[in-house]
Amino acid sequence: MTQALIGVMGGSGLYQMQGLEEMQEHIMDTPFGAPSDALVTGKLHGASVAFLARHARGHRLLPSEVPYRANIYAMKQLGVRWLLSVSAVGSLREHIKPLDMVLPDQFIDLTKRRDATFFGQGAVAHVSLAQPVCNVVATSLAAAVELVLDKENFQDLPRPSLHQRGTYVCIEGPQFSCSAESHWYRGMGADVIGMTNMPEAKLAREAQMAYATLAMVTDFDCWHPVEAHVTANMALANLMKNAARAQLIVAHAIKLLALETQASAAHTALQNALVTQPGDMSAEVRARLDVILRSDN
Repeated sequence: MTQALIGVMGGSGLYQMQGLEEMQEHIMDTPFGAPSDALVTGKLHGASVAFLARHARGHRLLPSEVPYRANIYAMKQLGVRWLLSVSAVGSLREHIKPLDMVLPDQFIDLTKRRDATFFGQGAVAHVSLAQPVCNVVATSLAAAVELVLDKENFQDLPRPSLHQRGTYVCIEGPQFSCSAESHWYRGMGADVIGMTNMPEAKLAREAQMAYATLAMVTDFDCWHPVEAHVTANMALANLMKNAARAQLIVAHAIKLLALETQASAAHTALQNALVTQPGDMSAEVRARLDVILRSDN
């Protein structure tokens, strides 16, 4: 099967990867079901890339309906080692404004209905999520953001800011927060709010892929005493503004990652995490987890 070094998980507004050469579509199946959509592979800046629209093309899947395990498994089947995620978020902080970008380094998982591990049913593993984001991927994204913003002509508009740290609280959705919840999330230290990065980040770590997310701010959620409360129309309007910029940023980040020579700690995440050793797993369990257990290091 086609091998891809770098994966891109396209979020709201990012349903295809522009500039890919030698494109191929892959209708895939996994032990955890079918991914959100066909995966598209190709070359960009000489790097092998796999792209997947998280919500499917046409945005047909609710956050809770996204088959997170199948998506990550399919990326790993294609050989992905570096995974770039793009996500729309609301801001929970005054200084993080709509159209700004955040590179979260921590997550709070408040989802309730999602399968959050590849393990169980005959195999046990406990990966460390103390540092859930790969610094190598995040650094590449940060450099790419600055490159893109430096080239953009904002005229009389304020230049968006990049926030290189932050805590992303992931809620179940699909409804936006009520005011009491929004203030609660602020009180627990969250900086941005979204519906899709969990369990995605957890599963990427179990699959030994280096992961980071580019969070594109669309609104102030509903905590702000002056700004309008988020609506779908408001979020979608800013999504479209963010989408073109996200395409350029991801393309630059891919170019930087293609030159990366160092490994990520994520690439050996299962080394000290497996409680059930492969020799103690049944043949059926080993077959189900074979792709996940692979490490290129």
